[in-house]
Amino acid sequence: METGNFTAFSQALKRRKNALLHWITAATPEEKATRLGPAPLTAVGHHLDILDTAIARADEGELGRCTVCHEFVEQHWIETDYTSSVCLEHLTGKERSRLEAELELSQKVQKALLPHAVPELPGWEVAAFSRPASIVGGDYFDFARFGNGHHALIIADVMGKGMPASMLMASLQASLRILTPESDSPSDVLARINAAFCHNINLTKFVTLVVAELDPDTGTLRYANAGHNPPFILRKGSHTSIEPLMPTGAAIGLMEGATFETKTVHLGVDDAIVMYTDGITEAGAHQERMFGEERLMEFLALNRTTTAQTLIKDLLAAVRTYTQDAPPADDTTVIVVRRRG
Repeated sequence: METGNFTAFSQALKRRKNALLHWITAATPEEKATRLGPAPLTAVGHHLDILDTAIARADEGELGRCTVCHEFVEQHWIETDYTSSVCLEHLTGKERSRLEAELELSQKVQKALLPHAVPELPGWEVAAFSRPASIVGGDYFDFARFGNGHHALIIADVMGKGMPASMLMASLQASLRILTPESDSPSDVLARINAAFCHNINLTKFVTLVVAELDPDTGTLRYANAGHNPPFILRKGSHTSIEPLMPTGAAIGLMEGATFETKTVHLGVDDAIVMYTDGITEAGAHQERMFGEERLMEFLALNRTTTAQTLIKDLLAAVRTYTQDAPPADDTTVIVVRRRG
């Protein structure tokens, strides 16, 4: 491997480490609680230890050296997993099978970048909006299917902006479209996504992600939340009945071996779920007056009975009014799914 590659790897790993350290220092206790879910902050420390080891090996020119033959593994594997330390020909049968499955997934990913569509569900309203803060963005939403035929509602946010965030999100989108139909639950999807992206050298900080599984016949909604802003369930007939779906695991790429819990709620007639990214709650941050989660909840309480499309339109108008039509500083995405009779 060329010396310049070690330097590039070291710089990329150091950027990732510094971004995580800055987040630990700058994030409020509330944000840390949201991004980590039920995991302790010490879990990030373990992830930082592994980053330090990789940085040291890159600086020594030893990153990716095979522990069997002492040659270097292929650069491609270092880029996707900076902990790689065994050449392909030295892998065990089980490890080779896993690698072949990853290669097959990569081939599928290349074919999976197709436009998504809002599903038409009899008895349900589905509406969505997404707008990048710049030409390209790091927000992502999608609708897919689980293997059992239930609908998947997906929303995600790469912590970053511009082309790097957009490229990583495209890879995440493709992976989710492949993994969701092959998975049994939202938590299974998140665990597999975290395993695939945790050691990706292009992941600067982390990704927040919610995967929900909706059975439109019964109104049953199963969800897992990887450190994302909590979606809200709006209940019929109660001004105060707004239920947050709190994180059930850490954000993607924030810790090693992250686990996620699937939780279940029920949507009755006229109930709705609202999923969003922090482009809503952090609108106005550059003016030092964020829209905030509390104001969002107040808005939802007052508008909980409107149609899905109207709810999104009025929410965006409320945000524009609050920020005095200032240009958005972050990508903005909203999904509303409401059950009708």
